[in-house]
Amino acid sequence: MTKHINLIKLSVGTESVDTLRAWQQTRMAQAEDGLPRHVTRMFPKRVDEILNGGSIYWVIKGVIQCRQRILRLDEVDRGDGIRRCAIVLDPELHPTAASPRRPFQGWRYLKPEDSPPDLPKTRQNEDTLPADLSQALAEIGVL
Repeated sequence: MTKHINLIKLSVGTESVDTLRAWQQTRMAQAEDGLPRHVTRMFPKRVDEILNGGSIYWVIKGVIQCRQRILRLDEVDRGDGIRRCAIVLDPELHPTAASPRRPFQGWRYLKPEDSPPDLPKTRQNEDTLPADLSQALAEIGVL
C-alpha cells in the first residue's frame, strides 16, 4: 500500500487562518467546481502519495497554523507553454499545533511524522493568538 506524503507551503501575504479562509472563498482562488485551489509552477512527482491522503500544511507568519486535505492535482494551461499544477483543496481548514518554519521558495514535501498534529476539537474554537506571539511560543516549545 502506498503511504501518503504531505506538502508544505508559505501562505504569502496571509495574516491568519481567517484571512486564508477569506481568500479561498473568492472566485479568483477557486477552481471551476467552486473548490479552493493553489496554482504552482512545479508539478509534484509523488502524485500517488499525495493523493493517498496527503494535505497541504500552510505556513502563516513563519508558523504552520493549519492544513487542508488535497483532493486532486489538475494541470493548468495558461497558453504560455508552462505546465502548471492546480492543487485542488478541501475547503475545510484544520487548525494544527503551531510549528515554526523558516522561509523557503515554492512548496516542499512534508513527511507525516514531521507534520504537526491537528488541534483537538475542544481547542479549535479558541481565539487564535497573534502571529508573532504564536511564533515566539512555538519557538520555545510552549505551543
